[in-house]
Amino acid sequence: MKFKTTPYHSDLLKDTDRLSVFYQAIQEYDSDRDLAYDLGCGSGVLSYFLADKFKEIISIEMDKKTYSCAKENLSDFENIQVINSDVLDYDFQKKADLIVCEMLDTALIDEEEIPVLNHAKESLKENGTIIPQGIINAVELACLERDYVHWDEEVNYEILSDETIFSELDFLDDIEPEFKATLKLKATKDGLLNGLKITTYTKLNDNIIAGPMPMLNPPLLIPLEERQVKVNDFIQVELKYIMGNGIESIETRYL
Repeated sequence: MKFKTTPYHSDLLKDTDRLSVFYQAIQEYDSDRDLAYDLGCGSGVLSYFLADKFKEIISIEMDKKTYSCAKENLSDFENIQVINSDVLDYDFQKKADLIVCEMLDTALIDEEEIPVLNHAKESLKENGTIIPQGIINAVELACLERDYVHWDEEVNYEILSDETIFSELDFLDDIEPEFKATLKLKATKDGLLNGLKITTYTKLNDNIIAGPMPMLNPPLLIPLEERQVKVNDFIQVELKYIMGNGIESIETRYL
């Protein structure tokens, strides 16, 4: 099937690994269920994957141009309704078996996955599920070449510690968007420490965990005040941000 898309969603469709993990997770879901919501449906590709699993699919997209593409792409499916709305303004009147919400980004800082799910989860049936199921966040000490927050895209940096998991989120839980953690890391080599590398792993379901991909949670590089470290030095950093409020909300400091 050919999809009409905006340039951004064309890039999403070209990341075939990203599409594959969502397709696999949806295919593992039981067939012949009543209702699924696809929140922030974009071009409609995930709704397309859902089409033979559910009697009804409600696909919601805020951006008008993207909505128009999705509506055209899914026009042949009688069981899919595409709605032009901000999910946070949508009145969920029906209980769903499944919510699909791919408003993901690294550590959920820049996109509205958590505010949206906090609003929409009341529409889930008692045994309802969410795809993706959650995320796992990990951190490393790093020496960066840039002194501002940026993604791991054709940049050079040196890793100075082992990777340490600092948070695990299950999307069925009530999640507070204001996040704060004390990161405790040990340097594995001598070097100039001036940053953190955040890596997010996406838990699609109990069987599928996906690592970073070009269009799915590429690692995030966050600057720190410069300091020299030696092998086996212990470093403690306080990391704060607000999920859904953008990278401008990130704060760090040594403890």
